Amino acid sequence: MTDLEIPYEKDRHGHYRFFEILPGALSWTLVLLPVVLSVINATLAVFFILAYLLIFFVRSVAYSIRALEGYQEMKHQKSLDWNALCDEIEAEKVLPGGHKRPKWHLKNLKRLAVRKDPIAPSKILHAVIIATVNESREVLEPTIQAVLHADYDPKKIMLVIAYEGRAGKDTEDRVNQLIKLYGKNFKHAMAVKHPPNIAGEVIGKGGNVTRAGQALQKYLEKAKIDPRRVLVTTLDADNRPDQRYFGALSYLYSVVPDQQKASYQPLPMFTNNIWDAPTLMRVIATGNNLFYIVGTRRQHLSRNFSAHAQPMQALIDMNFWSVRTIVEDGHHFWRSYFHFDGDYRVYPLSVPIYQDAVLADGYWRTMKAQFVQLRRWTYGASDIAYIADKGLFKKNNASKFDVWSKLLRTIEGHVSWATGTIIIYFAAFIPPLLHPQNIAANELPLIVSQVQRIGIIGLLVSVFVCLITLPPRPERYRRHRSIFMVTQWIFLPITSLAYGSLAAFNSQTRLMFKRYLSKFDVTEKAVKDSTGKTISTNADPNS
Repeated sequence: MTDLEIPYEKDRHGHYRFFEILPGALSWTLVLLPVVLSVINATLAVFFILAYLLIFFVRSVAYSIRALEGYQEMKHQKSLDWNALCDEIEAEKVLPGGHKRPKWHLKNLKRLAVRKDPIAPSKILHAVIIATVNESREVLEPTIQAVLHADYDPKKIMLVIAYEGRAGKDTEDRVNQLIKLYGKNFKHAMAVKHPPNIAGEVIGKGGNVTRAGQALQKYLEKAKIDPRRVLVTTLDADNRPDQRYFGALSYLYSVVPDQQKASYQPLPMFTNNIWDAPTLMRVIATGNNLFYIVGTRRQHLSRNFSAHAQPMQALIDMNFWSVRTIVEDGHHFWRSYFHFDGDYRVYPLSVPIYQDAVLADGYWRTMKAQFVQLRRWTYGASDIAYIADKGLFKKNNASKFDVWSKLLRTIEGHVSWATGTIIIYFAAFIPPLLHPQNIAANELPLIVSQVQRIGIIGLLVSVFVCLITLPPRPERYRRHRSIFMVTQWIFLPITSLAYGSLAAFNSQTRLMFKRYLSKFDVTEKAVKDSTGKTISTNADPNS
């Protein structure tokens, strides 16, 4: 398949519009179904709600188990000496030393002994593209320092700062100062300016990192570096890789089959400023941490999100990222999937890349920024039409069974995102309100409350995992701040509704009525210094 781009808004008709409307139509239908069924037949409504609750309960139990497994795997992978493991992959044997050797490492050694043309870890180079708009130096500089101080040779890392020309001279000066200060420590470093108002591009990260990727391609050609041995990691301005990240990524890339037909997804952890963020934002951020920890245990559902890595050759072949969507990270999975005719996968990596929880200058601005961020994430529902269009209506060699499977899972995921919380919290009260004399209807809230009590056990497991993944409490906060980290979970119903369901409904309803999000709303990023003073800049220079 050669045409990987999303159709322009004016060119979306017929089946494409049907699948844009579909997730919103399903979500609105499902959330209204308890009312409609209650009007038709109370018993039918009761059975529907109980069936939904049973499915939700089973999923919650599995979620809690995977959360514990995922945490243990993260803890294990962070403790490994990945550079030593890479040395043994290079030597194709166990070397003297006292470091940990997992069983899967010994299996990899045996498997690689008969493999043809592996890419040795020592031959791998890394390129890091940091995308920035108008973030302050206090946000951007620690990200560069995290890359530089990783447990990996910085002379094997190329640093590219991709900045928006529309942000003006201040941003350009800031970026160039940082390149001048830190660039000499890397194999190569450069700042790449993304010009504003390019025809055919939405205002977003995709065009910015694509321009940076094209500049990197020119450098590799000039330096005569094979792009097949270059791994490109894209970072936002506040994304700080764990010190083990590059060693772990090098190891994974050297041992997996078909390295070019894959991307590599580290674990997003929103903990950089978790102690500084307001209560509601902490609940959302730690809930997101848990979601992605669980995701590492479900490799078949792994998708690109935020910071991720991919071979440079594959990026060149597919002309880098999409410049027509505001969700370039999640969309890039589908772009890659159809480029490789379905022979493509995402390998999860349980080594974290630490990110900021939402924090703006002031509580109300923070709440607004959080909703805008989650609306952008839920706008991934726009990919449903793309999957259907490329997979079912365009010529390709991808397995139709696999396309249908992934399409239905994507639809279900976005519909559940919008409707799940509303149905769980409110649906059980509808039948008894409309049929106060019906025995089954009146028993329903009691049954639901019993199920919810059992579900609290799973919630406690989730809270436990969230708490043990927190970074140490900064000295500027007293001990009672730690108590708030526990009691904050009483706000979970509020955050689930206001920032989960409503954000998803907003995005899906926009798609239904062609109110497209054609501009990347940059999340404002404020930081607090050691004294607690807030340092903030306007994230979007055009706002």
